[in-house]
Amino acid sequence: MVGQLKRTAEERGLPFGERTMTCNSRLAQELGLWAESRGKGEAFHMAAFRAYFVDGINLAKIPHLLELVKNIGLPVGEAEEILASRSFKEAVDQDWADSRVKNITAVPTFVINHHKLVGAQGYEKLVALVTKNGAKKR
Repeated sequence: MVGQLKRTAEERGLPFGERTMTCNSRLAQELGLWAESRGKGEAFHMAAFRAYFVDGINLAKIPHLLELVKNIGLPVGEAEEILASRSFKEAVDQDWADSRVKNITAVPTFVINHHKLVGAQGYEKLVALVTKNGAKKR
């Protein structure tokens, strides 16, 4: 899987660092939903992606997550409260349950109608998926 991600990143000219570990991203997922609720979801997800896949940062470590929050301009104190209370735990649990029902086992997974495209994919494959399912070019 990592080899495929690295090849895809190289083909697209995207940075991709050497990973020496896999970490539990559960708290990052919870914090990501909080960031979404604050209008900064995309910024958080991009920062987390870069931290993990490019810089090799362990997203299971709260100080690293709080640094991401700070860097995208969200209040660190509020993020600490979100992590301590686990107030987005149920929402992430529901996302995981929905994924199991839809048989989604990897991210990203693109689903249109009953067709899936799994994993990091090139633009051409995404275009093929949407046109196959009725999208028209504007």
